[in-house]
Amino acid sequence: MSTSTRMPAAIRRWHEIAEARDVARLEALLTEDAVFESPVVHTPQVGRPIVLRYLSAAFDVLNNEHFRYPNEWFGERSAILEFVTEIDGIAINGIDMITWNADDRIVHFKVMVRPLKAINILHEKMRERLMAMAGKAG
Repeated sequence: MSTSTRMPAAIRRWHEIAEARDVARLEALLTEDAVFESPVVHTPQVGRPIVLRYLSAAFDVLNNEHFRYPNEWFGERSAILEFVTEIDGIAINGIDMITWNADDRIVHFKVMVRPLKAINILHEKMRERLMAMAGKAG
């Protein structure tokens, strides 16, 4: 569902990339100075490499067989995508707040999650995944 019948190009690309978990295409969708705001990390993460790392980990952790976007709202260069999923029997509800530029590339990506149990499991799983990714790179 959405408040608009026409999905913005940046969000259409986001859906295609997220569904395919295509990290190579994700990199091209992000601006060099993209910013990511996590529900469990205090400071914004700035720059394509770190944003790519967080979103790639989220693909692995959140984007499972339960993941879906039941509602979406679009602005001129922004969107709010409500998502639901489940991890280890814990229901997770959240939103992705996405802003893009005139070239339809993401400049800002903020994630908000509820309830507290969901934040706790997400923090644990994301930490594990990010550490595993760092181990592969090192």
